[in-house]
Amino acid sequence: MLCIRQAVEDDVAELVRLRALLFETLGGDFFNPDGGDDWRDRLAAVLKEQITAGTVRILVVDGEHGLAACGIGTVEQRLPSPHLRNGRIGHVIGMVTDPAYRRRGHSRMIMRGLLDWFKEQEAARVDLYASSDGEPLYRSLGFADHPNPSLYRRP
Repeated sequence: MLCIRQAVEDDVAELVRLRALLFETLGGDFFNPDGGDDWRDRLAAVLKEQITAGTVRILVVDGEHGLAACGIGTVEQRLPSPHLRNGRIGHVIGMVTDPAYRRRGHSRMIMRGLLDWFKEQEAARVDLYASSDGEPLYRSLGFADHPNPSLYRRP
């Protein structure tokens, strides 16, 4: 039987491994720019801080040797607006399943857990960026195309 749980500090090394796996899977210069691996140490430090933060939920599924899957949700307080009445917006980041554990329902369970948490946190909307592999799952859970085009700039 599959069981999701909240991550604990002892999971940090595995969370870093899975996040690195996510970026390797996505590929390209945007997700894998030249510049070394110092981001992993910084990620570990931030995860240690965030793992117990009230605005972050990290859910995991255990595998036989390490974590099988993880998903991270954050809630951000923005300014209220007509389309975001309370200004609370959820973000799903870092959904990844180790290749040895794919197609077993881990991501669906984690997403349902995160969606329940977003509801508890009164998030008015939940956003995510979907890979082509993950998009069917998210659409089956009610996610739709965002009306705002996304742009970015590196300072």
